[in-house]
Amino acid sequence: MDSFHTSNHSVLAPFTVRSFRFQWPADLLTSWAFEMETLILGWYVLVETNSVFLLTAFGSLQFVGTLISPMFGVVADRVGRRLVLCTMRVGYTAMAVAIMVPALGDVLDPYWVLVVAFLAGMVRPSDIVMRNSLIGDTVPGPWLAKAMGLSRTTMDSARIAGALAGAGLFATLGIGPAYVGVTILYLFSSALTFGVDGPQRNRPRGSDSPWQELTAGLRYIWHSPQVLALMLLAFLVNLTAYPVIMGLLPYVAREIYGVDQNGLGHLVAGCALGALLGSMVMIKIGDLYRPGRIIILGIIAWYLALAIFALQDAKWFGLIVLLIIGGLQSFAMIAMSVALLQITPERFRGRIMGVRMLAVYGMPLGLLGTGVLVEWFGFAITVWLYAVIGILCTVWVTWRWRRDIWR
Repeated sequence: MDSFHTSNHSVLAPFTVRSFRFQWPADLLTSWAFEMETLILGWYVLVETNSVFLLTAFGSLQFVGTLISPMFGVVADRVGRRLVLCTMRVGYTAMAVAIMVPALGDVLDPYWVLVVAFLAGMVRPSDIVMRNSLIGDTVPGPWLAKAMGLSRTTMDSARIAGALAGAGLFATLGIGPAYVGVTILYLFSSALTFGVDGPQRNRPRGSDSPWQELTAGLRYIWHSPQVLALMLLAFLVNLTAYPVIMGLLPYVAREIYGVDQNGLGHLVAGCALGALLGSMVMIKIGDLYRPGRIIILGIIAWYLALAIFALQDAKWFGLIVLLIIGGLQSFAMIAMSVALLQITPERFRGRIMGVRMLAVYGMPLGLLGTGVLVEWFGFAITVWLYAVIGILCTVWVTWRWRRDIWR
């Protein structure tokens, strides 16, 4: 800590840590760029190909790196999480340039977008791992819930600003100028990330191999019932809940509500506003309640809200439901991140948070499933099927590990 003063009980207490004052705006700009390019490229692929399957394939490719995310965690534990995060964010800038240049030259192709999405998807899923682990490294334990809530606001507020800015720039100026904005955001986020602190190397050279360290992390999870249950729930929501709000909103906007990219921006921003409000509530009260119960109840309510959303054909009512969905999502996922950081020993933190990202692999699988099922059965039936499966599995996990997470 340094000369930045505030009350220990203030929601701004984590900003007394110098590293957090660099990391929070760096994460904000990165999240803003993520959301802008996801909306811009998702709409571009849907309009250019007129295929919901290719739309969901684009969404899936952004998460292919979840399979190697545990290795990112192991490498970060060995060479330093700050170095890994800085390298990743410089890479985002380079890949944004790879889209910006052909877009400005009016030679961009949707299949090139899928190639770049694949390359970015090898790295992006690990960004949240590095963020959370660095917060765990640098922020004192009593402020951890507040810091995680503030960190979550970088994603949620960026979804609002990024969605509206991305849609507005795309609709007004076209994809090329819009991507200039994305590239500039990545440049500034990279510069700020170099100001973040953190141990340069947490493991001595010559220690266990990365594979042995990863295996040790997996053994820890397997023998920790609470962590194992949380991992299963994380995989479940990524498989059956996130695909609806992360991948199908361009389809909902165009095919169900009949709106353009600005309308899509409103839908994304509505969900993000709810998530931001949920984050703010968790900042204030998250350390007062049992995280396990917040996780379970939040997930079940999330599925119920998705089932209601699937039946709406009016944009204004859909926006209200998305607002609620966003809040429930924040309750569940912030509580899950806090619980994992609190119960995981520091020496395992990077690799455990990395293994947690394997759960995100449920999202590309779920997205591909929705792409096929929506074309076969329609949007409403697909979402209801996912919601029913999600609720039943959540109840089973809660019952199976009730002594470990329902407390």
